Amino acid sequence: MNARQTDRLYVLIPSAGVGARAGATMPKQYREIGGRPLLHYTLAAFDVCEELAQILVVLSADDSHFDTLDFSGLRFAARRCGGPTRHASVLNGLGALAEFGASDDDWVLVHDAARPGVTPELIRALVKAVKDDAVGGIIAMPLADTLKRAALDPQLARIGHTEPREGLWLAQTPQMFRIGLLRDALLRAQQEGFAVTDEASALERLGHQPLLVPGTMRNFKVTYPEDFAMAEAILVGKR
Repeated sequence: MNARQTDRLYVLIPSAGVGARAGATMPKQYREIGGRPLLHYTLAAFDVCEELAQILVVLSADDSHFDTLDFSGLRFAARRCGGPTRHASVLNGLGALAEFGASDDDWVLVHDAARPGVTPELIRALVKAVKDDAVGGIIAMPLADTLKRAALDPQLARIGHTEPREGLWLAQTPQMFRIGLLRDALLRAQQEGFAVTDEASALERLGHQPLLVPGTMRNFKVTYPEDFAMAEAILVGKR
């Protein structure tokens, strides 16, 4: 299936998680960096890309922080349709995109709220690489570090063995697929009890091979407490 000139590009940002590993008193996407919520930087990168038809943020139903924060000047919509897992939030968000005129043949770029280092250039590189592909693709990075698998030691973490890193990539986001294809893959995984940690894995289960589009270290996912200092250094230049 080739992209047509009329194909639209939608963005889905699941933002219903609590960010427990980040050790904060609020979801990590709302923690302040350089005077702005982390989510602001994520949204701002997509806002620059005028070719995007709609940016939709998926919130949890009981989110008590979002409405207290200032995202003025940014082009996006938000819906409280988040589920208990990322898998559920993305599925619900895909359904909500229909409200904005999205069809099954349109593209959706799913991006982690907690990857504030994404840039317009990276977004456009993914779109350019994927728009004529039959399946879709993701931003990812070839693995540079030596990979160790831990031994099954109940007391201490010890090295079991070294894994070959040839051909291994670190998955990032955005991940870009046709809306209908992604929805069907996620529904199938849900019905079969498969826990999806990223959208590409749902497609892989059906035999598809999404493209790998090189990303950057700047686009890392803020996960642990120390990651906020790194994000601040990248986004606002503080060390």
